[in-house]
This record gives sequence, C-alpha cells and structure tokens, in this order.
Amino acid sequence: MKPRILLIVHQETSNPGRIGQLVEEFGCEPVICRHACGDPLPESLDDYAASVIFGGPMSANDDHLPAIRNELDWLEVPLRADKPFLGICLGAQMLARYLGGTVESHPEGYHEIGFYKVNACPDGKELFDDGHYFYQWHSEGFTLPHGVEHLAASELFPNQAFRTGNAYGLQFHPDVTGEMMKRWSGKAAHRMVLPGAQARDLQHAGHAAHNARIESWSRRFFAHWLAPVLGQAAAEPMAMAGSD
Repeated sequence: MKPRILLIVHQETSNPGRIGQLVEEFGCEPVICRHACGDPLPESLDDYAASVIFGGPMSANDDHLPAIRNELDWLEVPLRADKPFLGICLGAQMLARYLGGTVESHPEGYHEIGFYKVNACPDGKELFDDGHYFYQWHSEGFTLPHGVEHLAASELFPNQAFRTGNAYGLQFHPDVTGEMMKRWSGKAAHRMVLPGAQARDLQHAGHAAHNARIESWSRRFFAHWLAPVLGQAAAEPMAMAGSD
C-alpha cells in the first residue's frame, strides 16, 4: 500500500497544487482534508506518513473560528508523532503560533504578493541558496518561536522558513503553480495595489523567470522532508529531476 500524506486545505475550491503533484511523483497517496468545510481531522497519524497544512484566507489569529482553533490544537498530533509536517503560509503561521511565536502584520503595512527574493540563513544553507525567488501571498508574518532553526529570510518579512525536528514552516508558496498564480491574481486583482504587492504583469514575468528553479528546489526539499519516513526511496525522483 502506498504511504498516505494528509493534505489540509481551507476552501472547497482549494487544491494542493505542486505539492499534490509531488506527493504522487514520490509514490505516495494524497489524502485531502477540508476541515474548514466540515471534514474531520484525524486523531492520530498512525495511517499517514506525513501531513501538510496549506494557506488560506483566514488568519492564524482567527481562533474564534472553530476550524482555526481546531487546527491550532491539532498541531500537537504531528509534533507528538514526530512525522514529517509542513506548514505553508497560514500553516506556517499556525505552527509558529502553536510553538509560542506571534503572528502580525508588517509594522509598515507592507505585503508580499508576487515573487520575492529569499536568502538562506546559516542554519538553512543545506536547503536554500541565496537569491532564490519564491511566490508569496500574505500580509501577515510571524516571529520565530524559541528554539527553532531559522532557515531563510526575505527583505520585507525576515522569517520565511524554520524547522523544529521533522516539522517545517514555509511562509512562501512552493505549492502554487502557474495556473494557480493566474487564478489568484485575477480574482484578487484589487490587492495588487497594496504596499509591496506586485502587479499582475510582474507576477507573470516572475513565473517565467523563476518557475523552473522553484520546481527543482521543491523536489529537492520534498526528498529531504520525506527522508525520515521514506528513507532512500525519497531521493529516487531526484535522479530524474536534476539540480539547480
């Protein structure tokens, strides 16, 4: 039986994008959970090799919403199991908050919507190269909880990636495909005028310039992230993917 990976998304129309594609590429079965739409969260990860919480329009501070409160509390499950966990954007902010960090807007009101340069921190040299561009869509960031490894930073939001044990938080969106970028930027075109946000034509140019490298990085990261449960098998797709 294929290893199963739990993918928690936050809207009826949400999909796991590139991450869902990688789950299948690495020989695993994606299991989508729309908890905010009524799907139950599993009480344990006995039936799963790993789990991911994706982004969404909510804030990690919206714990008055039952789904956000439940997901914040549920983070005990993957952390206790010590199986690979990945939080993306909202998921990273929830992980940071669960571990004792805070989630807040940029002090000068900036947003990251588009492609922005992310640089490696000393603890992140194994995973990140300097000057790597990733897609972003957020107005809030997080402070680093005590004891985590700070992996990457950008100019506007210095906390872009962190790790604790087998759990990773990524502020940026490796899951977003070109099709998703076009849909998001079209439906929310009014947000392109926010401070720091990029116009749609700049986002399209950024996708053309950076997507191949993001694809390559995502495969390398996925192999590293899944190695604790899949071992050498997690590295096999890398022989086809090549490197940056």
